[in-house]
Amino acid sequence: MRWLLALLMAACALSAAPLAAQGTLPPAPYAYRQLDDPAQEAQATELMETLRCLTCQGQSVVDSDAPMAGDMRHQVRTRIAAGETPEEVRAWLIDRYGDYISYKPSISSVTWPLFAVPVLLAVVIALVLRRRLGGRK
Repeated sequence: MRWLLALLMAACALSAAPLAAQGTLPPAPYAYRQLDDPAQEAQATELMETLRCLTCQGQSVVDSDAPMAGDMRHQVRTRIAAGETPEEVRAWLIDRYGDYISYKPSISSVTWPLFAVPVLLAVVIALVLRRRLGGRK
């Protein structure tokens, strides 16, 4: 029985080691450092303001202090410094993380309800109000 308990404790310790190591990693080089070229930094900042932090979900990548946001800032700055356009970087991030990452989703087969449902609700409400208020003349 003791050997089973020791084996269980060893398994827990070994499985927890990678999780503990992730918190001690240094931030990515461009997570908190700007690009040398002001024009490229302006492009990167403008793009990062339209990207949602996947950890915080209510903040943009620029505003978040989460390690994931730092990694995303690093990726954006590195790719823009390498010559990619902001739209190419956005497309790469959407391919990698999904449409949810963008505060400015594009209309596609997956996101069309985000744009269609409010319009349909407005039409239904207008029809209901017209019917209710139209008969009171």
